[in-house]
Amino acid sequence: MSKQNSFEIKAEERQSWGSITMVWIGAMICVPALMIGGMIGAGLPLFESALAIIIGYVLVCVFMSFMGMHACDTGLPTAVMAGSALGEKGAKYIISTILAISCIGWFGIQAAVCGSSFSSMIAGMTGLNIPVWLSSVVWGIIMLLTACFRFSGLKWLNRIAVPLLGAVLAYALIYNIVSGNGAALVGYQPAAPIGFVTGISLTVGSFVVAAAISGDYCRFAKSRKDVVKSSVLGVLPAGLVVLMLGAILAICTGSYDISVFLSTAGLPLIGLVALILATWTTNVSNAYSGGLSLSVLLGQDEKKSQMTTAIAGIIGTILAAVGILNSIQGFLSLLSAIVPALMGVLIADYWIIGQGKVENFKIRDGFYAPGVIAFIIGALVACMTGGTFATIPFLSFLNLPFFIGPINGIVVSLIAYVLIEKAAAKKA
Repeated sequence: MSKQNSFEIKAEERQSWGSITMVWIGAMICVPALMIGGMIGAGLPLFESALAIIIGYVLVCVFMSFMGMHACDTGLPTAVMAGSALGEKGAKYIISTILAISCIGWFGIQAAVCGSSFSSMIAGMTGLNIPVWLSSVVWGIIMLLTACFRFSGLKWLNRIAVPLLGAVLAYALIYNIVSGNGAALVGYQPAAPIGFVTGISLTVGSFVVAAAISGDYCRFAKSRKDVVKSSVLGVLPAGLVVLMLGAILAICTGSYDISVFLSTAGLPLIGLVALILATWTTNVSNAYSGGLSLSVLLGQDEKKSQMTTAIAGIIGTILAAVGILNSIQGFLSLLSAIVPALMGVLIADYWIIGQGKVENFKIRDGFYAPGVIAFIIGALVACMTGGTFATIPFLSFLNLPFFIGPINGIVVSLIAYVLIEKAAAKKA
């Protein structure tokens, strides 16, 4: 059996679109999303915040749907699908490495955030001081065990986490408005305004990496229609609600910290549970996708992905425990700018060159130059126009802000791939 066939999803493994929708809703309800919502709310009036969020997630859903339908047609995860546009070795050594490092890194960051908040809130409620490293390890292991149950475990977790977390956040919102904190919303004008396009860019950046790896989950869908329904209904409504909740609660409480505005609502214990669940649902996805990418990188098949998921989670947990992730968050931000260019290359290869027909899809041997070159061009444009180079002193001269960096990268890599492919076809 080929490695490609070992990753393909069989008919009996397909899931309902509702199950996949719940996975995306669970991924949307996370601490970073609430914090990003707070940043947008602090910089834009509420109506403009909502409009920026809607536009941002519509853009994400469009690209995500194309990636998801591709995965549904082939039954393959993103790291394997990329073998068509980048070549088998290109996907294995370039994309799998980037996705694995990104997912493992974010797993570590989320475990560290959860551990730190857990120790802090337990100390506030009981006076018991639990070392942050110990909390990070314990919660990292718990999240990892859930991820090792693969898709069924993720679906089970979200069915519990999403309704509970939604109810807690709704209560916090109502409490803040009724208690008088809601007065801050009347005629609200941001003290430090940001541009409308910046608000869209923050929204896109909050989920664009997840959109790039959406094939890992959408390959379980039964049809293209189910992919679109699960992507749109799983991302857009939940994303708008969560980011706007973050914006409103940040304005009411003056803080972006979920533990703060849940504690101010008189919910320290339930707030702690909500914080853990918010981190948990996101981190299971990080470990699962990191494990799949690591499987491809190490030349393993789907049957070994539970082992590589465990490896990914263990590495992330160790990084969280030793506290070194704070120094590499800038590097992870760089990955978030680079990854989206992958979507442009894959979409161009399957939907434009391959005309969206699964019979035209094939994994190419070695490194496929047109895809690798187009990916590099798109990633470079995303970094230059999205502000990534602004944080790197010796590359700051390459910072040329324009529109939305990740979207620029997707569009440029797509166009570059088509042009290079057509030029190569003429020479052949």
